[in-house]
Amino acid sequence: MHGIKLIVGLGNPGAEYLRTRHNIGFWLVDTLARAEGVRFVSERKLHGETCRIRIGGHEVRLLKPMTFMNHSGRAVLATINYWKYDLAECLVVHDDLDLPPGVARLKFDGGHGGQNGLRDIIQQVGDRRFHRLRFGIGHPGLRDQVTPWVLGRPSAEDEGAMLDAVGRALDILPRVLEGAFNAAMQQLHTVEIRPGDG
Repeated sequence: MHGIKLIVGLGNPGAEYLRTRHNIGFWLVDTLARAEGVRFVSERKLHGETCRIRIGGHEVRLLKPMTFMNHSGRAVLATINYWKYDLAECLVVHDDLDLPPGVARLKFDGGHGGQNGLRDIIQQVGDRRFHRLRFGIGHPGLRDQVTPWVLGRPSAEDEGAMLDAVGRALDILPRVLEGAFNAAMQQLHTVEIRPGDG
């Protein structure tokens, strides 16, 4: 199994979207870049912002598509073609309505589960075989409330739980980058969030 060479954080560009649930993919890659003291650079040909960092001895490229969520595939396709990455070397970081805030899950392959960024990546690239890092944002309960929910800011409690999940995901990233996915999954998935924790 390949290690990871490209981490794609999904989100929407613009200050008004910065703290929204949909932008948790941006939260993670921004945190990584900040920790390494690296700035994202706009790459028009890649339809996004990118930078390179080292994690645990592994060099990895970070990508933030600047196409808005629903067209994320354009940036991913351009980037894997330009840098000649295998799709299986990509980790896509995104929000997930089906998981509660505070839960993070690693996954390989599968459908898009209604996540529009994933839907566009699968459509543009023509393949589903890439790694995903899913962060729970909870569900508003009604289908017609999903759009304002994902584009809204979480409560202070939910945001705290989401940031905690990002922190735990950062801990397992070195294992992910070297291709030790089962060990990374075991470490990430065995943390149970209990009501009242934190």
